[in-house]
Amino acid sequence: MNTAIFDRLKKEEVIAYFSMEIALTSDIPTYSGGLGVLAGDTVRTAADLNIPFIGVTQISRKGYFKQVIEKDSTQIEQPATWDPEKYMSLLPIKTFVEIEGRKVYIQPWVYYWKSIHGHVVPVIFLDTNLPENSEEDKTITDVLYGGDLFYRLKQEIVLGIGGARVLKELGLRIRKYHLNEGHSALLTLELLKDELNNGKSLEEVVENVKEKCVFTTHTPVEAGHDKFTYDLVSKILGNYISIDLIKKFAGENVLNMTLLALNLSGYVNGVAKRHQEISLSMFPGHRIYAITNGVHSFTWTSTPFRELFDKYIPGWATEPELLTRAQFIPNEEIWLAHQRAKRELIDYIYAQTRVKFEENVLTIGFARRATAYKRPHLLFSDINRLKKVKRKGPIQIVYAGKAHPKDIEGKKLIKEIYEYIKELEKDIKIVYLQDYNMDMAKKIVAGVDVWLNTPQRPLEASGTSGMKAAHNGVINFSVLDGWWIEGHVEGYTGWSIGPSPLEEKSLENHVQEEIDDLYNKPEYIILPTYYHHCDDWIKTMKNSISNLASYFNTHRMMKRYITEAYFKNR
Repeated sequence: MNTAIFDRLKKEEVIAYFSMEIALTSDIPTYSGGLGVLAGDTVRTAADLNIPFIGVTQISRKGYFKQVIEKDSTQIEQPATWDPEKYMSLLPIKTFVEIEGRKVYIQPWVYYWKSIHGHVVPVIFLDTNLPENSEEDKTITDVLYGGDLFYRLKQEIVLGIGGARVLKELGLRIRKYHLNEGHSALLTLELLKDELNNGKSLEEVVENVKEKCVFTTHTPVEAGHDKFTYDLVSKILGNYISIDLIKKFAGENVLNMTLLALNLSGYVNGVAKRHQEISLSMFPGHRIYAITNGVHSFTWTSTPFRELFDKYIPGWATEPELLTRAQFIPNEEIWLAHQRAKRELIDYIYAQTRVKFEENVLTIGFARRATAYKRPHLLFSDINRLKKVKRKGPIQIVYAGKAHPKDIEGKKLIKEIYEYIKELEKDIKIVYLQDYNMDMAKKIVAGVDVWLNTPQRPLEASGTSGMKAAHNGVINFSVLDGWWIEGHVEGYTGWSIGPSPLEEKSLENHVQEEIDDLYNKPEYIILPTYYHHCDDWIKTMKNSISNLASYFNTHRMMKRYITEAYFKNR
């Protein structure tokens, strides 16, 4: 235990950031995708800005899963088992929560994230794999998002209630508890219970709890919010707190974790302006703000562009707003940096698949969670039109992404894409890289020429992969949803797919217009510009960096949280 770091934190009021998943490195597979990567970027930025900050998550000893795609294109999930002792230290404290009347003991590990300036943010990993616990309880913190609702609720008890108790054992004074999504919402009940035990009125207690809590919601669909029946809650939580009291804040019929967090947080935000609008329509009567997500600039910028930015824009890594100056970098140096990143991706693709991509062929990237609303198959809606597009110049496509083990549709989509790969193998080189992780993502977002994103609107809360691409001069070609509504300037920062969100259209016309754009814009704009107007292409690359990377980063995002949520005058 690094006592100096915790001694320093004890002298200040700390921001405690709770997230079911936090992505720090690929070697610590405690994340499934965008939510965890955002959490990791938040930790990195807090360290850069030297904020009194601590992360709280679960250990996920078996990870999310290791993806293996078999010869018949079936996704197989294998445990991504890892050894915490190689990366972090076990803290000499323990606490417990009660689950089904049993004491379940928790001992935290700590990982110290160190910024390039030497500032450190500790991240707490909660672990129930202890000798004092039953064999069943030892496994609660094994698998990220694994098991059934019974398992999920136990995990959320450990994260929310157990996490709050660990911070108390560490002797930290918490200024704000930041709930990154609703998984940790039970910590509000722990705070409520503590305050009630001090003999205060319920109204006073609620205001005190709200004063301490910040809640960021990420899910724009009703089905994405964790809900538990009160029969299940009673069975698992027992007499922890009155069910009638929970119902006042979490819903009368089921315990809705999002509603619980909404009702007991003093500051609530969505993760893009459009997502704020959707959240307000889902939860009318609540005050919900918008802080658009970002990415950690230094982490997601490839080595060739880091070196280029160091040369022309000193200080960009800690002041990414300086990337507006990318306009003044010579075109030829932008292009050479991109080609270096592209060659690294091509070499990686060959090592993984034995498919040889070409350096001077326009390369499209699509890498994200394989699930229906992301629509990875939309590009193949009309195979004949796709073949026609390539008459304006060759294209090659790289796919990657995991489907959740229980997402049957997502797994079917992976199989479909493999079928299209075989069908088009004489016309277009397409690969699907298996076991998508942070290291692979860094290569793809830097090495492709065009970043494709085709979510079903309005289901993309924010999206951050396109922001990472922009940091590397990769141009976005995306449906106008999430962050891209804010970042898109047609033909200047990239291209849109489908109509503006302001245009009222039937779903049928809406999808057809998206499909038309998917083929027409590459055929008549994107490919001709890439192959015949190189200066115009590089100009758009520079626009992506100077207009998108300079704004859609976690330094800007965190400064918003600091001024509006964490340290705003009480």
